[in-house]
Amino acid sequence: MQVTETLNEGLKRKLSMVIPAAELSQRLDARLEELKGTANIKGFRPGKVPMAHMKKMYGRSAMSEVLSDAINANVSKALDERSERAAAQPKVDLPEDQEVINKVLDGAADLSFEVTYEVLPPVALMDFKGIAIDKPVVEIAEDEIDAEVKRVFAQQTGYTDKGDEGVVETGDRLGLSFKGTIDGEAFAGGTSDHAHLVVGSGEFIPGFEEQLVGMKKGETKTVKVTFPADYAQDNLAGKNAEFETSILHVDGPNTGELNDDFAKQLGLENVAALRDAVKDQMRAALDSMGRQAVKRQILDALDDGHKFDVPGQLVEAEFNTIWQRVQHEVQSHGRSFEDEGTTEEAAREQYNKIAERRVRLGLVVAEIGNTNKIEVTEEEHQQALIAEVRRFQGQEQQVYDYYRKNPQALAALRAPVFENKVVDFIAAEAKQTEKPMTRAELSKIIAADEDEVPEEHHH
Repeated sequence: MQVTETLNEGLKRKLSMVIPAAELSQRLDARLEELKGTANIKGFRPGKVPMAHMKKMYGRSAMSEVLSDAINANVSKALDERSERAAAQPKVDLPEDQEVINKVLDGAADLSFEVTYEVLPPVALMDFKGIAIDKPVVEIAEDEIDAEVKRVFAQQTGYTDKGDEGVVETGDRLGLSFKGTIDGEAFAGGTSDHAHLVVGSGEFIPGFEEQLVGMKKGETKTVKVTFPADYAQDNLAGKNAEFETSILHVDGPNTGELNDDFAKQLGLENVAALRDAVKDQMRAALDSMGRQAVKRQILDALDDGHKFDVPGQLVEAEFNTIWQRVQHEVQSHGRSFEDEGTTEEAAREQYNKIAERRVRLGLVVAEIGNTNKIEVTEEEHQQALIAEVRRFQGQEQQVYDYYRKNPQALAALRAPVFENKVVDFIAAEAKQTEKPMTRAELSKIIAADEDEVPEEHHH
């Protein structure tokens, strides 16, 4: 095998390769020898067909199989000898001249071809001890627990439609539609055809819910509010907005008493136990958000600490995956990029940056895992599958079957588990400082996650 490098630019490589005719005919003889044992040719006993006859019968078709095997074997040998790892499947360009190819197929000429590929860049890891992380610490206030207990109570006792004459009171659950504008312009996420809201729950921005009290079913009015200065989306924070709001239906809470009997219906001993259960749930949710905020900081630090070129092929593949989902979101919701306050060109540029960041982080995370022998156990893989199946209540069997029939999808469940193990490993090495904050501040950190990419839905 002769190998000549014809391009070496950044991560791009191009090789000119020659496989001698002698090697090809040797491989062909071996292949025909294999076929000879199974060949069923009239007039010959199995295994007794003369080689010359085999060549005449099978030479051409066997040779084309042999060529592809020889190319793969030689390309991977060449890369090994060069100590290079290809980022994706190398691209092979064979001679276009049919006469040349015929000669090769007849074993009368060497095979010359070109191979183009991108190499995986070497990743020099930063020192993780230099990473400083704020670990969010959120206290749960008593009144927050009260509000959550009330919500659970209302949810359990249910609601009854107040009918066409229904008037909105605090505690009612409403169906409403609204269209929000700032200085007369609609903004992303400010419109809904049918949203639900429990009045007094504080789910909507301050001042919104109070203005609905006293409205009747079918009534429309303009609600004027100011987004809080610390609102999760910076482009809306502190802005004055108007929402043209219509009441679609008004449901009043069913009567019942929030007492120990109610707690017993939920399988708890008394109201105190219900409060504890609610608090534990809130704590678990906050802890999960805290972990997400820490992970975000670690990934940002890894992104800052590793600057190297990434293979364009991988970025393109990642971008295409993201872009398909973006287009699907846009089409299925009948929205345009302009509705979201951007243009297709700007969105492409933004998602291309995200794709590049993801590929770079993927290579860094893989390198950290390899260097530090971090692996996903079979048990962890199974747990990830169970957790995924549980997300789809009522469809568990279909989801389970889907993964059983799609080994690639099943293997893909390992990736997030592996990433989290690497993140935990770095968190243990990094310098963590506890940082007290409110639930709203923690929510803002998570909402600001730039990796705003539509979720993948397999099913």
